Amino acid sequence: MTTPLELAKVAAIAADEKKATDIMLLDLTGQSDVCDYFLICSAANSHLMDAVVDGIVKKVQKNTGYKPYSTEGRARSTWVLLDYGSVVVHVFQPEAREFYRLERLWGEAPHVPLNLEGAAPLPEPVEPAEPAQDQQETED
Repeated sequence: MTTPLELAKVAAIAADEKKATDIMLLDLTGQSDVCDYFLICSAANSHLMDAVVDGIVKKVQKNTGYKPYSTEGRARSTWVLLDYGSVVVHVFQPEAREFYRLERLWGEAPHVPLNLEGAAPLPEPVEPAEPAQDQQETED
């Protein structure tokens, strides 16, 4: 049986093989009741977006046996969503990705490292803020 993480990684590999860019896998376990993982990627134009989506559907089905429960936004869209239940794949054209900014909306979600050519760089770790020092001066 394929785990949600394995399915998401197969989808990421398929997106990379079809030349998607800025591929990012967010771990939403414990943060969302909707799904466990978001795979987000970009395609430069509608033709490439169709190729990426088709490549993901074919590779995921071939390697895991799963088909998406639903596909949204296919015709003349700048954003296609593939719903695999525990994994939701978002394929954006750049302007739509910038507009919706899902990676910022889910900014607290851990990023799963992907060793892929088209993978987005992992975000820099955020250092905890220093506690504020009392600004009052004390007299001796």
